[in-house]
Amino acid sequence: MGTDRADVLAANQFFYNAFTTGDIKGMAKIWAEKAPVACAHPGAPLLVGREVVLDSWNSILDAKVRPEILCLDPLPHLLGETAYVTCYEQLGGNSGTVLLATNVFTKEGGTWRIVHHHAGPTPLRPRSGASSAADQVLH
Repeated sequence: MGTDRADVLAANQFFYNAFTTGDIKGMAKIWAEKAPVACAHPGAPLLVGREVVLDSWNSILDAKVRPEILCLDPLPHLLGETAYVTCYEQLGGNSGTVLLATNVFTKEGGTWRIVHHHAGPTPLRPRSGASSAADQVLH
């Protein structure tokens, strides 16, 4: 069970690394291929289906200016072959906008893949500005 926790956190960090670096191939790799997927970007309508979701990420990642994003206080929740990570997303550095996010994962072929991402604004601040997902990942 401990390895699943670390693997879910690693998958979550892989998602944020793809976002931060504009890695379109990495973003496609982390999303499930067999399970149904959905995504709710802040202030946007719900997107359903792998092709639609990946098209939205391609638009975001292909933009000349992407928001700087930091995943803070990731907390994995394991439910057998499904897991979700709750976290804060801090945009634009320490004084930027903070979002609450939930990333839902399922195992496909023994690998954790994201099936749903949802982020929205919150007036709350992360518990610990020093605790990023990168600090939580065990390789």
